[in-house]
Amino acid sequence: MMIGKPVYITPSLILLMLPNYGCIEEFKAEFADFESTLVIEATITDEFKPQEVLLSRAYRIQDEDIQMEAGAIVSVISSDGQEFSFQEQDNGKYVSNVSFAALPQLTYQLAVETQDGESYSSTAMGLPQVARLDSVYAKRFTNDLGENGMGIFVDALVPSGTTSGFYRYEYEETYKIVAPFWDPVELEVVETPSPHIVKVPRSLDERVCYASFDSNRIILADTEDLDGDNAENILVRFIPSNDYIISHRYSILVRQYSLSAQAHAFFETLNEFSSSESLFSETQPGFLQGNVSGNTNNEKVLGYFDVVNVDEKRIFFNYSDFYPMEDLPPYVDPCQFNTPTIGLIDLVRWDWVKYIDDNFIGSGLGSGPYITVPQVCGDCTALGTSEVPDFWIE
Repeated sequence: MMIGKPVYITPSLILLMLPNYGCIEEFKAEFADFESTLVIEATITDEFKPQEVLLSRAYRIQDEDIQMEAGAIVSVISSDGQEFSFQEQDNGKYVSNVSFAALPQLTYQLAVETQDGESYSSTAMGLPQVARLDSVYAKRFTNDLGENGMGIFVDALVPSGTTSGFYRYEYEETYKIVAPFWDPVELEVVETPSPHIVKVPRSLDERVCYASFDSNRIILADTEDLDGDNAENILVRFIPSNDYIISHRYSILVRQYSLSAQAHAFFETLNEFSSSESLFSETQPGFLQGNVSGNTNNEKVLGYFDVVNVDEKRIFFNYSDFYPMEDLPPYVDPCQFNTPTIGLIDLVRWDWVKYIDDNFIGSGLGSGPYITVPQVCGDCTALGTSEVPDFWIE
């Protein structure tokens, strides 16, 4: 069956909401009265690994930096009496002292005590019914906006006997970058006896690189009235045909989280907030109630403690697989040739240009001694790393 459009939610929206318990009320942008509310991001999975909890403070929209919450005491307590302590590794990032996995027969509760003595706890959460990630696949298609491109779709295998399923998706994409004007010769500045430029063999592998990026939004999907059927054609990523990241070889690792109905409702509510016309519209939810609350003075807190099943799959494809005999997408830079004269030594010294050829009479490019392109056109390390990822398959 065809699933409806997934819901896209930006995680940082949680941090932009002003804390004030209630349902729908008038929103007033009075930043002088802004309250520094604790924000909790905590997902415990059924993977045996060190689990993580992130703590920060809600910030005003004009603030540039997120204030992470340091010095807290964090633990997760299971219904069989085990307590898993978390140690702060980075500012605001807390990692369990031991690896553990959420078990289906148990429930788990988060406990947090901040440096100022305030304490918070979640409701007890258990694993939802498992829905396996049946397949991940790529298709060339035209989306609802009329854009042609590559869609990354998933099918989920819903457990037999269930009437609904709730899912959240994340991905990590990795793609090959080939510098279009790489040359085995490069320019180098020799500082003595006076600064001058020489040509030398290229010493580093800067022609082929790889870049990786994580998804920066939460993707939700749900099914209704299914009975052991597949949830099909869930779109988790769209890449326009003119995006250079698919020019050569592309890989994506998709992770599927099976959610509880409560967790899905929380994220749906967050989506309703984010889809309003403006953050400063007349009616806004003043506070998004999650499943974590204050224990001492009814302190306000944002976020949700979730316990989830995880499944993941990776796929690869080449541009030529879907665009045979078609030109590659435009590169990230137009890569104009130039023959700089004034400032050439500084351009080479700071690695802002790359050598293409010696200039020659009649080139029509100017009077400089060398033909150059911007660094990004001849050095792929401006966009990624030349180290091949461990998982990469050609």
